[in-house]
Amino acid sequence: MSLASARAWLAVHAPDLPIIEVATSTATVNEAAEALGVEPGRIAKTLAVRVDGKALLVVARGDARLDNAKTKATLGARPRMLDAEATLALTGHPVGGVCPFGLATPLDICCDASLRDFDLVYPAAGSLTSSVEVAPDRLAALVGARWVDICRPPG
Repeated sequence: MSLASARAWLAVHAPDLPIIEVATSTATVNEAAEALGVEPGRIAKTLAVRVDGKALLVVARGDARLDNAKTKATLGARPRMLDAEATLALTGHPVGGVCPFGLATPLDICCDASLRDFDLVYPAAGSLTSSVEVAPDRLAALVGARWVDICRPPG
């Protein structure tokens, strides 16, 4: 799975979006920003969480943080991060390469409004050294995400 499943999914759904592969790690927001030469906010981090017993993905700008109160108000409960093993089992992607493309299990996906601060963002592409450049609205449309406002801005 991982990079191969993301590559296959993108080939079908967005063949015009090339996967960016780099020689250094993009597993953390700061590593990805440095490797891609962009500010950390442009990294579209994908978080695997459980809310009220249901697993889902949240895609947010790299320097934003989940806000428990906003998440509870919007999704009905506080978010709980999935551990690395559960994340890999559900998504098919390792922590540090989790993305909303080529998932092992169909999951609901939420895109946080914080992504709209940028014209282009960089989600991972299933591995610790791969990413994609995409406009936030296109990202949400491609993966059937619902827009939410559940993160605190940086600062």
